[in-house]
Amino acid sequence: MSELVPGGNLPLPDGAVTVRVPGPFDVSALITDESGRVRGDGDFVFYNQPAAPGARLRGDTLTVDPQALRAGAARVTVVVSPAEPGTPLDRLPAPTLHVSGAGGRPLARFAPPRPRQETVLLLAEIYRRGDGWKLRALGQGYADGLAGLARDFGVDVTDDTSPSAAPAGAPNASLRPAGSAGTVGSPGPVGPVGSAGPVGSAGPVGSAGPGSSPGPVRSPSPGGSPGSVAPDAFLGPVNSARAAAGSPPVTLDARLGAAARDHASAMAAAGRLSAEGPDGVSVHQRVTAAGYAYLTIGEHLVSGPRTPTEFVAYCLRTKQPRRTLHDPAFIHAGVASVTDGRSGDTYWTALWAGPLTPGGLARTEADVVGLTNRERAGAGLPPLTVDPRLAVAARAHSMDMVARAFYSHTSPDGAEPWDRAAAAGCTRRTIGENIACGQRSPAEVVEGWMNSPGHRANILKPDFTHIGVGFAGGGNAGTYWTQLFGA
Repeated sequence: MSELVPGGNLPLPDGAVTVRVPGPFDVSALITDESGRVRGDGDFVFYNQPAAPGARLRGDTLTVDPQALRAGAARVTVVVSPAEPGTPLDRLPAPTLHVSGAGGRPLARFAPPRPRQETVLLLAEIYRRGDGWKLRALGQGYADGLAGLARDFGVDVTDDTSPSAAPAGAPNASLRPAGSAGTVGSPGPVGPVGSAGPVGSAGPVGSAGPGSSPGPVRSPSPGGSPGSVAPDAFLGPVNSARAAAGSPPVTLDARLGAAARDHASAMAAAGRLSAEGPDGVSVHQRVTAAGYAYLTIGEHLVSGPRTPTEFVAYCLRTKQPRRTLHDPAFIHAGVASVTDGRSGDTYWTALWAGPLTPGGLARTEADVVGLTNRERAGAGLPPLTVDPRLAVAARAHSMDMVARAFYSHTSPDGAEPWDRAAAAGCTRRTIGENIACGQRSPAEVVEGWMNSPGHRANILKPDFTHIGVGFAGGGNAGTYWTQLFGA
């Protein structure tokens, strides 16, 4: 059985599969075509409409037979919401997805990062790839309620008095991972530590960005050439909002602007919002391909606004997009909008970044060590000492995951954590490793590790005496982190 991380995917066997989410939740599903939109209300499967061709809901279990889905169906998005409407998900136990094949054979398990104030969580999607079907773990929080989510996918929801319903005609944004300002990532599971056995892994991540985003909102073309946004029209409202929040101004960077144009064009060509284009290239890969090396990054992927002023106003409406726009760590930005000539929908990509510098990288990795030692102190354990050889191996592994597009404790050439430590000259008797991807700060990554039993056990292992930390930006997930422990 596979343990999935956000963005991780799994080929599905032929026949029906079941997905189950036990606990105080309602399970729903949205059946969409390649555009990311439903064809009608019958494509929304929930407790009041528990069946559609190829999909049936019974209690906490959804059964999907991909071959029996209606013609043109390319994706089934699995959604969970609190059984008690309006309850924030952070007040409930964390949902866990269990996937089974024929005869109840377990295929996969997915425990996403714990949601916060969101009331809906896009948990996973079953999607067509070539002649087969795959499952991708998502873990994306959505704050506008189930009715708002359904509207964004194209379902006609008539109860406009619902407090969770999104206003008609509101701009639509690419769904953000719960508790994160950008593309979702999560530490991979860890197994026993030591040279006697390998560190466990969920396998490589196939896509770090949202695999399915709500369809675009129809809006008139803003005019102008594709990709053109007047600098002053964008920087004026952006830097005014940042000044009000006490953050320094940003300046436009040509490399970020080029990456933003490429990604907005890719979304317009596909007709949907996504952190990964139809060419399989993620927004973060476009940034590094444009020659911008970053230490921290954020993005807004939005459709609907017609002008830069409307775009900035939309980003300031809700907490997570507003936090990204205000983030004082960002000093550079790039923005582009491209209109799909077929539908008239306008797609925006705004990129925010802080450049990679030797000093900044050293501070970031040192902050991870400091936060790790703070957790150990709270448990009555002595601090870990930085071992430069472990640090070299940790940084090399993060960079390797970016360069070779994998996410695993085992390198594509079969090297394990202790192999990498030895290659760096480390002779310590016991080696352990934590990895993570997608987190945007030392605090976020250490918090994620501490919320995972296997990673927490490594951080709080009394036998460990030394540590090395490595960070790298790029790849599908945007950021990659490695902790190597030694004793």
